[in-house]
Amino acid sequence: MKQALGRCLVSIIMPAYNAAPTLRESVESVLSQTYHEWELIIIDDASTDTTMEIAKVFGENDSRLRVFTNEENKGVAASRNLGIQHASGDFIAFLDSDDIWREDKLAKQLRFMEETSAVISYTATAYLYEESRSNFILQAKRELNYKNLLRKNLMSCSSVMVRREHMRLFPIGYMHEDYALWLDTVKKHGIAYGLNEPLLLYRIGSKSKSAKRVNSAKMLFNSYRQVGYGRFFSAFFTLRYAFHSIAKRAKIKFQKSNG
Repeated sequence: MKQALGRCLVSIIMPAYNAAPTLRESVESVLSQTYHEWELIIIDDASTDTTMEIAKVFGENDSRLRVFTNEENKGVAASRNLGIQHASGDFIAFLDSDDIWREDKLAKQLRFMEETSAVISYTATAYLYEESRSNFILQAKRELNYKNLLRKNLMSCSSVMVRREHMRLFPIGYMHEDYALWLDTVKKHGIAYGLNEPLLLYRIGSKSKSAKRVNSAKMLFNSYRQVGYGRFFSAFFTLRYAFHSIAKRAKIKFQKSNG
């Protein structure tokens, strides 16, 4: 029997490292959700700024928010895994500490997952360039299969929601851990369902990993290796992905300059 949506608990995993400038706005976007059955698990990854202090204040004011700390910096994948291990929800969602959700994100995505019986789902993404909202929207395909996902990653991590019983830990290593996990999950379950509404606002300027293109390409190559491809096909998929990525960035810049 399906559980009534109003009783489903969503565990939201938020890794945070030196996130003081953006953390408040990200947490407040959770607090403002129209769907109230959630828990927010913040993992401070040994920050050297006031990230931990900010998170603790939120936790003192709302019992739905819990804060954990890594004794040493372990990276985003290990931090998300710690959050998953502490999660008690029926669904797992992810929100980076510099991204923002629209207030109806949880309500709409839960309803969408119920309608589609999705194991994993994601939403469209609106891009924020520094402090200005970009006109660029990364659209979500209604049904995203493994072949489509190999070409390019449409699944922004902060938009993804997974049923708890199918949630696996992120692989650890020099790769795009979230992309590798989405590939593995979609390969196993067949389809990721996309809700084509921009319920996530994604900050471009603060994504340090995205800014380092050579390292990003190496991480992408290793992601394909992680899911079982040889060097030749991993290199081919990386080049094809890079082509789509360059085209997307050019479109974002064009729309920003003409916005």
